[in-house]
Amino acid sequence: MTVIVRDVRAEDAEGFARVRRAALPFMLATAEQCAFDWAHAHPDSFERPLVAVTEDGGVIGTAQVRIAHDAPEPGIGSVNVYTDPAFPGRGAGTLLLRAAEEHLARHGARTLYSWVLDAPENLAWAGRRGYSPSRSAYFLRLDLAAAELPPLQAPPAGVELRTAEDFAADPRPLFELDAVTTADEPGDVGAELDDYAHWRATTWEHPLFDRALTTVAVVDGVPAAFSAAQTDGLGRYNSGMTGTAPGFRGRGLAKLAKNTSLHRARAAGCTEAFTGNDTGNGPMLAINTWFGYEVTAREVRHVRTIG
Repeated sequence: MTVIVRDVRAEDAEGFARVRRAALPFMLATAEQCAFDWAHAHPDSFERPLVAVTEDGGVIGTAQVRIAHDAPEPGIGSVNVYTDPAFPGRGAGTLLLRAAEEHLARHGARTLYSWVLDAPENLAWAGRRGYSPSRSAYFLRLDLAAAELPPLQAPPAGVELRTAEDFAADPRPLFELDAVTTADEPGDVGAELDDYAHWRATTWEHPLFDRALTTVAVVDGVPAAFSAAQTDGLGRYNSGMTGTAPGFRGRGLAKLAKNTSLHRARAAGCTEAFTGNDTGNGPMLAINTWFGYEVTAREVRHVRTIG
């Protein structure tokens, strides 16, 4: 079977999403989301999604390739390669990685990061190509249809629970809350959210972002904590981000927001809930265990220096 690697085309969106769902069944992926992400990539990221296709045009592999333009340090690139488990040993992953590395090197990347599922064959594959393991993260799943969620609690005095939709007229306060919580997320590569227009176009307007289920804890009129929700229209719900502004931590506001969001998600017909945590993020892992989430997979961030 001949495998060809090329840039994505509009008609590849469904195949791209299908491969992502097959390789990572604990993440949301839709054709609409893929097309949206491609169309709204930041120009400074030099994003270049790639596909590996067979002679008949069927997509059997994908690569997400970008420069980390929002990182504090320059020269950082990321490449995440996923192949359809139904087509092993075709060389698609190797061809995708080679094309991705060449693209990133041309645009100044010197340090490359890649997520690799924690399976012996995957780790060995990355190692043979010069990538070394660094941090790791868990994928977690909750059977939302059958789980016994913690009971809903009334917010304490001075705290109000709102939805993201309540901020539709002016979502900037949510951008500012997202920025301050993202700044201290665990990770190898930091991120600085400082472009409100881009955030509004790519996060607020994202097809997976569910404003009705995203829950915000507001303290004396100030957004203090939130649990962002994503849904795919197929009964699957994902916690995109849950965080609390530094001045409001230690009050259980993130847990309050997430519990409310989960109850709303189940009432809306969602049957599965997913989330992800850095393996070293003990406080958030404890919260998710309290909700009943179980670890379903682990992935390892790998790094390679080039140039």
